[in-house]
Amino acid sequence: MKVLSFGELLLRICPDTDGQWLADNQLPFYVGGAELNVATALALWEVPSAYFSALPDNFMSEQIINYVNKCNIDSSRIQLSGDRLGLYYLPKGKDLKNAGVIYDRANSSFASIKPGTLNWDEIFQDVSWFHFSAICPALNQDAADICLEAVKAASERGITISIDLNYRAKLWKFGKEPIDIVPGLVEYCDLVMGNIWAAERMLGITLPLDIVEIDTKENYLKQAEITSKEIIAKFPKCKHVANTFRFDYKAGIRYYTTLFTENQLFVSKEYLSEQILDRVGSGDCYMGGLIYGFYNQHEPQQILEFATGAAYNKLYIPSDCTTATVQDIHQTIAQND
Repeated sequence: MKVLSFGELLLRICPDTDGQWLADNQLPFYVGGAELNVATALALWEVPSAYFSALPDNFMSEQIINYVNKCNIDSSRIQLSGDRLGLYYLPKGKDLKNAGVIYDRANSSFASIKPGTLNWDEIFQDVSWFHFSAICPALNQDAADICLEAVKAASERGITISIDLNYRAKLWKFGKEPIDIVPGLVEYCDLVMGNIWAAERMLGITLPLDIVEIDTKENYLKQAEITSKEIIAKFPKCKHVANTFRFDYKAGIRYYTTLFTENQLFVSKEYLSEQILDRVGSGDCYMGGLIYGFYNQHEPQQILEFATGAAYNKLYIPSDCTTATVQDIHQTIAQND
């Protein structure tokens, strides 16, 4: 049975921060999108992986679908419709704090799908796990309605459902806030991944006003447990809640995560690095690592350490999708003992 990832395939265009791309007449790009990043990781780790998106019916889409197939992802559910690919622009580099992402996704093929037009029997054939992110319903009301259709259809079929609470402020522009939409989707989810701040903004799980002022790992872990318990109490179908903590450290990162499951908080080892290569896709790798662990019925601590190691490893891979194998990730974990 397959894990189906559902979301918009995007091209990331990467101008350098000093404008040299204008002189060189070159713009590096990567194929990605949060859900495709998850699908790619799972396929690489030998979990049967399928992907749904919508692309325009042209030669570029044909080439992209061939690329997806070569990643060992089942692309048979990809819909050819609409007029254009979704794009986003983000400079390459280690320090992106002042380099804002630019989205060019309006009227894309995925954003143009209409509710009531998808055949969920076909989409969910041979699927045991359905994954999507909170980026999808941020596009427009139709996309939000389709996400609700999807989780209802998956739930009716007994399919495990996971959501990544990605918050993208620049996308929520159609008159609704995440709190208006996302709780109705999480109601159907078995696994919720995000962080304590996303849970506050998207699910209404309040945080103490002094959480950032206190700024200690002990306090963050305490809040992770509180937030996780509140999510499970508020959304009874939810069995597992994962939280990431990613802080700047010099030019690099300080990173650790938690998983609340079986009424217990599991805490990962902490990773500390003074330099990284590419932040994009790290959270998707973490999400993929969680699904990988649960799909293979690993123990909670083992699930958490693999997911965290995968996310940390991705920080050194210059693309949207990971290229790290299971063996590579176990090596990363061992090297950081």
